[in-house]
Amino acid sequence: MDLNRLPPTSLRTHSAGELNASHAGQSVRLSGWVHSRRDHGGVYFLDLRDRSGLVQVVVHPEEVEAFLAAGKLGSEHVVQVSGTVSLRPDGMKNPKIPTGEIEVKAQSVTLLNASKTLPFEIDEHTTALEETRLKYRFLDLRRAPMVENLRLRHGVCQTARRVLDQEGFLEVETPILTKATPEGARDFLVPARLSPGNFYALPQSPQIFKQILMVSGVDRYFQLARAFRDEDLRSDRQPEHTQIDLEMSFVDEPDIHALAERLVQAIFQEALGVKLSTPFAKLEYAEAMRRYGSDKPDTRYGLEIADCTELFKDSAFKVFGETVRSGGVVRALHVPHDFSRAEIDKLTAFVKTQGAKGLAWIKWDASGPVAPIVKFLEPEKLEGLKKQFNPAPHDHIFFAADKAGAAALGLGALRKELIGRLKLAPRVPWSFLWVTHFPLLEWVAEENRWTFTHNPFTSPLESEMGLLDTDPGAVRSHQYDLVLNGVELASGSLRNYRAEVQRKIFGLMGFSPEEQQAQFGLLLNALEYGAPPHGGMALGLDRLVAIMRGVDSIREVIAFPKTQKGACLLSEAPGPVNAKLLKELHIKIAE
Repeated sequence: MDLNRLPPTSLRTHSAGELNASHAGQSVRLSGWVHSRRDHGGVYFLDLRDRSGLVQVVVHPEEVEAFLAAGKLGSEHVVQVSGTVSLRPDGMKNPKIPTGEIEVKAQSVTLLNASKTLPFEIDEHTTALEETRLKYRFLDLRRAPMVENLRLRHGVCQTARRVLDQEGFLEVETPILTKATPEGARDFLVPARLSPGNFYALPQSPQIFKQILMVSGVDRYFQLARAFRDEDLRSDRQPEHTQIDLEMSFVDEPDIHALAERLVQAIFQEALGVKLSTPFAKLEYAEAMRRYGSDKPDTRYGLEIADCTELFKDSAFKVFGETVRSGGVVRALHVPHDFSRAEIDKLTAFVKTQGAKGLAWIKWDASGPVAPIVKFLEPEKLEGLKKQFNPAPHDHIFFAADKAGAAALGLGALRKELIGRLKLAPRVPWSFLWVTHFPLLEWVAEENRWTFTHNPFTSPLESEMGLLDTDPGAVRSHQYDLVLNGVELASGSLRNYRAEVQRKIFGLMGFSPEEQQAQFGLLLNALEYGAPPHGGMALGLDRLVAIMRGVDSIREVIAFPKTQKGACLLSEAPGPVNAKLLKELHIKIAE
């Protein structure tokens, strides 16, 4: 359906945005809001707006009643206009709007409802503070960019449903009121009035239930799922968000990746007219960290991290040589840019905030390398750097000497910072990347146990299953993330479909058999009854639409978002409840 052509009703024959030169001479009845009113020499010009766009309405004094009514109109008054579509005179056409070739000559103007004075103007480039926009979100959503955000989101959802339907998926809803399980974030809890002292949890994801659906033989499931996480907020996080959630039986990683690529390809083609090339690039987690210092690298830019460990393994420069000899690495970032000492000092301060010990550097002048550390480096090491990087005059090389993980994170953060500071131009508009085979577990020293890196249901690589008994930290997993322009767009994995493997992993995480049954009994019991091999993923709808629209915050593509403090300024939630309700729920507020 053309979303600019709204179906006719008793109050309108056409929508404002659909009118064009082909309608010239037709009688129309429109209903909408007064976007603006202008008085040009005794003739009123109204811009009438509805969801589809706006059209110019001309009210001449010869139409006495219409003219008198138009003279009383203010911004955002709701009106009905009847009139005739006419071509605009030569020289008065407006190519900036779709309806710019025509105007509607009004024969009647009827006020349907008035509006109070606005807290901000309903225009494309409002200067209102975000708090004001969120408080009056019903007004903010009338602005053309917000309408387009919702329109794009709708299109993405409809394409996803169509593609997944054609791929044999069933749309199945999973419970919103469920049981708390440790999945990486804090749960929102809901008191159960009929079971005093007990609580439901809002789902962080439909994870367990979609696996249960695979055990049930559904084979292919999806839903546009609401997920709830009580975590610290930022521009790409909300306490409640939507994901295109799916799960498939009898599949391996390539099957899920190919399906996801077909889905994303269709979304971009239908929503933006962009044809994406597939298959998407792939990097193992370890390689992504080594080359980019991030598990979600923005590969639209160069600035890859290089390894200099072998070059400095026997260096007399202690910062490099002793680091390598103690099992660390020396990594470098070659930046074709001339930095001042003040800029380097700021970059050094920045990387220290990211956990780095400092930032060694060399500037390559026409006469050779220049930097405080040059006098400590052997000539053959400097020659080795020149051969490895082939630096041009004024280029800088930044170094990190540390354990591999720390060096990667430090230079990865620096790389991202430099892309922003230098305002580097991306090589391509869209860069998709699969990051695969993340570590399965990581050690939590203060708790003396292992924990999951993504979720506790991810399957280890079959070839490394034996390492669960000898070296759990070395086990790679069937976890994969889909990254778009440096943003984690989707995450998924092949699941543990054998109960004994899932129990072993829970055991490594410190759960006793009794605790496993208490927290995960639903899943563990189901896996005992012929669970098929299965896997899936969840694609963040809010993040996807925000990236496609080119906005920085997912709040811009959610109709009624929360602030960074988790508050809804429109509904004034969260808020207090009366003592009677608290008593019914057996809840007492601590003083």
